[in-house]
Amino acid sequence: MKNLPKAAVIMGSKSDYEVVKPCIAALKKFGVGVEARVMSAHRTPDAVHAFAADARRNGFGVIVAAAGKAAHLAGVLAAATTLPVIGLPVQTSLAGGLDSLLSTVQMPSGVPVACVGVNAGENAGLLAVQILSAGFIDLAEKLDAFKADMAKRIAEDDAELQKLLQ
Repeated sequence: MKNLPKAAVIMGSKSDYEVVKPCIAALKKFGVGVEARVMSAHRTPDAVHAFAADARRNGFGVIVAAAGKAAHLAGVLAAATTLPVIGLPVQTSLAGGLDSLLSTVQMPSGVPVACVGVNAGENAGLLAVQILSAGFIDLAEKLDAFKADMAKRIAEDDAELQKLLQ
């Protein structure tokens, strides 16, 4: 496989790590290099902006941004790069993460951010892989095999259920 771009996984707080672990695992499962960092849209905005502005030049092909509450991290990153940015809203004690979801998904025109569900780290990683696979046939083939395996497991589960129901 020719050199894949890396994925950046940026979390607004170290406490978000448990949510991003499945994202990192999904990326690594497909052989995508990952760099994970803690940066805050509100407490370190200059660092966030600099990271995003240099991300493509530094070999990244996609950025995943995990944040809770005000959850502006994905939007701040997206404002400073043309790379795809995936928002990963983190569950909070306030409204169960709906606050994070809305802060992530409600972007102004011209600054798009893709968004997965609250605490959906694995889906964030898989979406990042799917985005990268657009330019890498080997990665696309790995995704095809992954999806075929999922379908096979569901068919096996259904067959087991049918036996139980007889």
